[in-house]
Amino acid sequence: MLQIGNHATRSCQGLSRRAFVQAGAIAPLGLSLVERLNAGEQESGRVPAKSVILLWLWGGPSHLDTFDVKPDAPLDIRGAFAPIQTKLPGIQFAETLPRLAARNDQFALVRSMVNFQQGHLEAGTLSLSASNTLTATPEPHFGAVLGKARGFGSLPPFIAVGNGAVRDVVGLVKGQGGGRWGAAFDPFRVRCDDEGQVEVPSLELIEGQSPGALADRTKLRRELDLLLASANDQRLDTWDKSYQRAFELLTSPGARAALDLSTERPDVRADYGKTTFGQSCLLSRRLVEAGVPFVQVNWSTYVEAITPNCDFGWDTHIWNFELLQDRHAPIFDRAASALLDDLRERGLLDSTLVIMMGEFGRTPKINGQMARDHWPGCYFSIWAGAGVRPGIVVGRSDKTGGAPTTPPITPLDVGATALELAGVPLTRRIELNVTPNARVIEELFA
Repeated sequence: MLQIGNHATRSCQGLSRRAFVQAGAIAPLGLSLVERLNAGEQESGRVPAKSVILLWLWGGPSHLDTFDVKPDAPLDIRGAFAPIQTKLPGIQFAETLPRLAARNDQFALVRSMVNFQQGHLEAGTLSLSASNTLTATPEPHFGAVLGKARGFGSLPPFIAVGNGAVRDVVGLVKGQGGGRWGAAFDPFRVRCDDEGQVEVPSLELIEGQSPGALADRTKLRRELDLLLASANDQRLDTWDKSYQRAFELLTSPGARAALDLSTERPDVRADYGKTTFGQSCLLSRRLVEAGVPFVQVNWSTYVEAITPNCDFGWDTHIWNFELLQDRHAPIFDRAASALLDDLRERGLLDSTLVIMMGEFGRTPKINGQMARDHWPGCYFSIWAGAGVRPGIVVGRSDKTGGAPTTPPITPLDVGATALELAGVPLTRRIELNVTPNARVIEELFA
């Protein structure tokens, strides 16, 4: 069921009563989407991805207890989970990921990721803004870069699915929007709960209206104009530019159809799991199917639970093994596997790049709480679709999972590779002044 009304921007600490659209008007670049994609193909020789889905595992999942197990390491490193064989000879995952272990011939696994910051906010900024250094004004998120390169169509070019902007208890991640380009390039945010009910950022006045009522464009426009006329806000000019985008989104039959999970077959919804993350992954498939260029699905808003009713991120300083066994791994294993299956069965995987990662990994040595702490020195990412060679492992770590023994892959490399595969070649990135000195991860599609 599609819900139009208040947007829960702080779901763990109450609702924001002043909802407004964050997606600004982005002028098209003059070329059609097909022409821009063809331009990328001519330079790279590859067919560019039409869309990118990023499953953002906020909090830093343990690589040692998921995709880079060390069964021969001492007990205080190898942890509680037994390894299981995957579809690829000699490659093992943790026993809590049986579905993905049975499908690792369909995706590429990178085991040599490194970050340069060990705090969540800083490491998250580097990971999402495709930079290896922190600056006073962050670089734009690579979803914003793709949006700027493609231009604005009938749907926002960059949509984030989650309970609001990702954050730690001390603040927001700075690299999750337009950065130095400004708020006009921030993602358009939607929320999906475990029942598949979707909320979209909307203006307060349309609270309680049904999706069908939004078809009355004259009435909705009149109400939006009244709100703008009464607003006492320095950002009135921004609202004036952006509310038209909200109006177009909320009244577009195609957009409403993509956002309405009640029309999805019950068996498909069940495949993803009755969890917020699972239904959000399903929503991401529907959004790319509708033509959205970049969709980010946030595992959680916070890195860890701050109230009993709050979602719990991957920051497992305590209860690492308990959470992975009983909650995190089963939810992720089911939803990620269903997404890959669904995209492939619908013929969308070849045109959709899927990336799964967090901001860093966890310490090789188990801490005093029988869990693991932050570890930017080595972690994983998963890649599928859009010309990525399936069934390969890129890079490897040392015997304790503490550091790569092959050339490290950085957040900047991830951003450049995602943009390259999405049809934003080096020449265009130079024009946009993004991902300087980056290395495209050629091993993924060589």
